[in-house]
Amino acid sequence: MKPIRVLLADDHTLVRAGLRGLLEGLQGVEVVGEAGEGQETLRLAKTLRPDVVLLDIGMPGLNGLEVAGRLATIDPAIRVLILSMHSTEEYVVRALRAGSAGYLLKGSAVAELEVALRAVARGDTYLSPAVSKHVVDDYVRRTGGAEDPLEALTPRQREILQLAAEGQSSKEIATQLGISYRTVEAHRAQLMERLGLHDLAGLVRFAVRVGLVRPEG
Repeated sequence: MKPIRVLLADDHTLVRAGLRGLLEGLQGVEVVGEAGEGQETLRLAKTLRPDVVLLDIGMPGLNGLEVAGRLATIDPAIRVLILSMHSTEEYVVRALRAGSAGYLLKGSAVAELEVALRAVARGDTYLSPAVSKHVVDDYVRRTGGAEDPLEALTPRQREILQLAAEGQSSKEIATQLGISYRTVEAHRAQLMERLGLHDLAGLVRFAVRVGLVRPEG
């Protein structure tokens, strides 16, 4: 049988090393690459075409949920297994909406990592027991299926929102994304208008609340 080819994506080097060690100890699993941030994950996925991307949510530049959504445009056959410390329903629903095939908590046992990996690789959906289906269903029912607030923004606006919330200036964002300063400012003004925000502090608070960036401390 062909091995399950896995791309690791986590911004912590030691976490990646630990995951690599665990995965390489599993029969029929091959780690084909590692990435430490979102854009790098997309580049490697396009080059390596892994079967599964084991993807952390909280990565700099482009968060895991945004990466998950874009991976489908690179190759719909790539399966995404989200690895997260967040067990709240909001994160799980957003991950599923982004096209993720699985959601695994970082506190899970090693045996569960193997079960989740093999499940998503064969085309199934896997959720950690702590975020089981009845919890997700309850969340959707309570919110009336409310849309993700980020869905009101374009992919470029979400990208600029995350970079701005991470403390980058409009000039720095323009350089990183290869667009003009005026374009960044226009996107920034539009996204703040759509979200009803009026200053950078409000933008940062929103980005933390929806999981685009980690809170300080």
